[in-house]
Amino acid sequence: MITIIEVDTSQLKALQVISTQTFSETFTVHNTEEDMNNYIESSFNLANLKSQLDNNNSKFYFALDGENVVGYLKVNWGVAQTELQDPTSLEVERIYVLKSHHGKNVGVALYEKALSVAKAFNFEFIWLGVWEKNERAIQFYKKNGLVEFDKHLFKLGNDVQTDILMKCNLK
Repeated sequence: MITIIEVDTSQLKALQVISTQTFSETFTVHNTEEDMNNYIESSFNLANLKSQLDNNNSKFYFALDGENVVGYLKVNWGVAQTELQDPTSLEVERIYVLKSHHGKNVGVALYEKALSVAKAFNFEFIWLGVWEKNERAIQFYKKNGLVEFDKHLFKLGNDVQTDILMKCNLK
């Protein structure tokens, strides 16, 4: 059974481990080692993750299978949002699941947590960015009611990539 818990600073190292592992599993096959290493070192170092955890406009959640962290979610609102910063929206910045747990409803549980956070704050919609080459994620989001509304550029190391922006109205 998958349980979802809020992450706190005592779990910082576990957050770093799951962040690095899931990002690597998802994107290594499509990117250079140098770009991956640069991104991981800058994005998932302990100081950066602690700063994100300390942000009052962001929350992280772990998906647990028993006591094992098998995925995580990061949501942002207000000024913590990476793009829109719309006061009526919740950004799903990260939702990642270990490959060993794909197809086991971990992503669904994390997505449902994002929806419950959005509803608790009375947000009008949720949104996210997903790499245009991440077909598995795009299909997951479409299946769960998100639709494309724009695109933006995302820099992974030295590689500039295109993310599809998707949203789901809640009202």
